Amino acid sequence: MVLSPDEVALRKIGSCERITMKLKSILSFTRLTDCSTSSRKSIEGPREFHKLYKLEGTIGRGGFGTVFSGIRLQDKTRVAVKEVYKAKIIKKTADGKMPLEVALMDQVKNVPGVIKILDWFEMPESFFIVMERCKGQDLFDFISEHGALKEAQAKILFKQLLDTVLMCHNNGVLHRDIKDENILIDAANNKIKLIDFGSGTYLHDGVYNDFEGTRVYAPPEWIKYRRYTADGMTVWSLGVLLHDMVCGDIPFESDSQILLGLPDWSGNTVLSPELQALIQGCLETDPCLRLSLEALSSHPWLRGQARSSQPAFLQSVSVDSTSSEMSTSSYSSSSSCSVSMASFEHSLERESKSSQKKSKQSSRISI
Repeated sequence: MVLSPDEVALRKIGSCERITMKLKSILSFTRLTDCSTSSRKSIEGPREFHKLYKLEGTIGRGGFGTVFSGIRLQDKTRVAVKEVYKAKIIKKTADGKMPLEVALMDQVKNVPGVIKILDWFEMPESFFIVMERCKGQDLFDFISEHGALKEAQAKILFKQLLDTVLMCHNNGVLHRDIKDENILIDAANNKIKLIDFGSGTYLHDGVYNDFEGTRVYAPPEWIKYRRYTADGMTVWSLGVLLHDMVCGDIPFESDSQILLGLPDWSGNTVLSPELQALIQGCLETDPCLRLSLEALSSHPWLRGQARSSQPAFLQSVSVDSTSSEMSTSSYSSSSSCSVSMASFEHSLERESKSSQKKSKQSSRISI
């Protein structure tokens, strides 16, 4: 049998490479190296940008750079332009051609609750990321002006955010900086948009050992072990945000407070028992006992179901000042238990051994 040149080339590809190619096809990673036709325009940089867009006033500034208001000249559509300084960019895509933030935003551009990327350009000292311009203000300013949200409004906004986060995860993107300043709200229709993927990365099932988000939203396992999982970190930050929404402020201001967890607020009569239980479940200091994203999405408070008449779940956490050991006591009126973060340490050990085993197996296959 005579093989065509293409078939001969395919025969030369090993099984591992074929699997990798299949995974890339399934997960659509290949499109990250060519975000859109705008990747070609980035070569011409400033000249091409100013042909298509006009910058106006400054919307905001931060350590990352500056956000401007702008107009797309073709149809006079109002846009937002984020300038990210090259000196501030830590991560790029594997080929080094674009900021990771651009690739992540392109990967979730069809998620309704995410600010949509329209274009991007490489300038001499920065990158310009062109995005849709949304009405309203960020949630931080909204809460500052109006105070704590009523449960009904908080539920509407939180459900939208949770759906958005889950869709981002389904598209392989982990945001890692969920907070009130990164959520835009249009008070006229109670619609929100998740913004700023500058601290984000690709989603995986393993343990992360880097964190570039906001410190007061970081989970205790990161503070203590410099390790966390995607779901564990995400649920914790969602719990901090939900506390901020319904109480008017975040629950923690320091590392020690994060390690201690929520104080006993059994006397709180403002929040419903269902909401208290949800926040406490999200802010469980032991990540192995914390609510999962799946459990969070089906929680009675979000589904509008009433809980049983049993008292709200309480917790107290103590940290031994002479060591790094942290223990959590969780109890209700009828039971008590004592756990520690040792279970998370064991999970890390298992993860490390599993990774080493896979690495050895991979090296044997490559040989």
